[in-house]
Amino acid sequence: MKRLGLKWTILATATALISSFGMTSSIAFATQTTLNIGMASADAGKLDPHIATTTPDKGLLHWMFNGLVRIKPGQSNPGLIEPDIASSWTTSDDGLTWVFTMRDDVECHSEYGNLDAEDVVFSLMRSSNKEQSSFSGDFAAFKSIEATGDYEVTVTLSNPIPSLLGTLVPYHGGNIVCKDAVEALGEGYERTPIGTGPFMFAEYQPQQYVRLVSNPEYFRGEPAIKEIFYRYIPSDASRDLAFQSGEIDMIYGRQDQTWVERIKKLPGTKVAIMSPGEMSMISLNKTVAPLDDIRVRKAVAHSIDRERMVAFKGQDVALPAVSVVPEGYLGYTPNVPIYEFSVEKAKALLSDAGYPNGVTIKAIHTSLPGMLSTMEALQSLLRDSGINLEIEVVEHATFHEQIRKDMSQVTHYSAARFPVADTYLTQFFHSNSIPLKPTAVTNFSHCDVADTEIEAARTEPDSDRQLELWATAQQKIGEEVCAVPIYQNLQLWAWKDTLNLGFEVKGSLNLSPAITEISHFTE
Repeated sequence: MKRLGLKWTILATATALISSFGMTSSIAFATQTTLNIGMASADAGKLDPHIATTTPDKGLLHWMFNGLVRIKPGQSNPGLIEPDIASSWTTSDDGLTWVFTMRDDVECHSEYGNLDAEDVVFSLMRSSNKEQSSFSGDFAAFKSIEATGDYEVTVTLSNPIPSLLGTLVPYHGGNIVCKDAVEALGEGYERTPIGTGPFMFAEYQPQQYVRLVSNPEYFRGEPAIKEIFYRYIPSDASRDLAFQSGEIDMIYGRQDQTWVERIKKLPGTKVAIMSPGEMSMISLNKTVAPLDDIRVRKAVAHSIDRERMVAFKGQDVALPAVSVVPEGYLGYTPNVPIYEFSVEKAKALLSDAGYPNGVTIKAIHTSLPGMLSTMEALQSLLRDSGINLEIEVVEHATFHEQIRKDMSQVTHYSAARFPVADTYLTQFFHSNSIPLKPTAVTNFSHCDVADTEIEAARTEPDSDRQLELWATAQQKIGEEVCAVPIYQNLQLWAWKDTLNLGFEVKGSLNLSPAITEISHFTE
């Protein structure tokens, strides 16, 4: 039987009482304390925060974990970093030594005890271990991580890195885990995450929901919301109907203009258009025919009308994409090769490459409607140039599994990262991030032309020179046509106006609104 949440149980019970006792006077109903959320995914992926990479998983983990520092809730601006588990920190003049003083009142979930420096050292060492983390590349410059007191951690770097604090927010490898829980649960930790955040893992029902409960020992205070049902509803129509009927209170939106306009008209509804935008781009595997020929890759780039694609998504939900690094990131440059939309140029390039009758390229793609509609629009554009894009549609978790096994010639990926060029360039375009390598992340194009600049920028002490190196890296990647940027997707969420999150929602690195101890229902 579908569970509708505590609110509905209260209403049903109250109605029954009124009927049984013939009561005519008004009844004061309890304020709602169960939050039902509808997510556009068929199921959970891996719930280990050092492994999880998908948007649905990152959002869920957001409410269970802390970092040494965090970005102020409701924001994604790295200039708004504030203490989290760490109460303060200092750094040496050369930027190589960082000392973090921790709070001493942070408790692990499920009676795993007090969190201390040993847990933080364990977490960061785990994040930097390529066998245990999807984000080990972000920690390559961590020379040593030591507990220099019960509640003090010292990080020594081999070279300064852009925005060290950004690496330590509770996002990807910055999530702090509890050592005893990880060691006790072993492989089971992927389905039983134990953190220190305002909400604790309670239950997982495959293809249905993950249930969280409030953490009564949370160091910022016990949350007002006592229970969260994170429901997996891959169908946009089903998710919308569940929201309109009151079955769910918060909904992950479809990234298109019509959805925004329609949901905004619903009474008692708040809509948030959140940053950072996810860069939507197609990576072209330049190691396999016919994409191993740069003329074919250029033909693909010339076949895509990016202005038309932005219009297709809508002005409220998409921003133009120029470089492979999103606009607004530190290190972004617009001075990159631009392949204007031209069917004639695309056909000429294909003919010159020996394909006068066109080519066929293949893509494995997620069934998520928002991403799939984009890929189908690209398919139509490419067809006009004689490029036949064959799309094999699979469930979202399977999509992630197969592209990481290097099974797709063309990979459409939509992602946001900490807004510094280094992170994006390293994960998507450094050779260490190529699939099937021990250090693999998301370099589906097998790009390797900008390794020198990416590595040099990490250790460059002069900020102007660092920007130059990042700019050169973007130019080289553009010249090689490793990927074609399409647009930047903004994140869309909606919720009932009786849910007060406690702050204005402008953005979230985790791509979901922050739900904290102060979030509550007003009725």
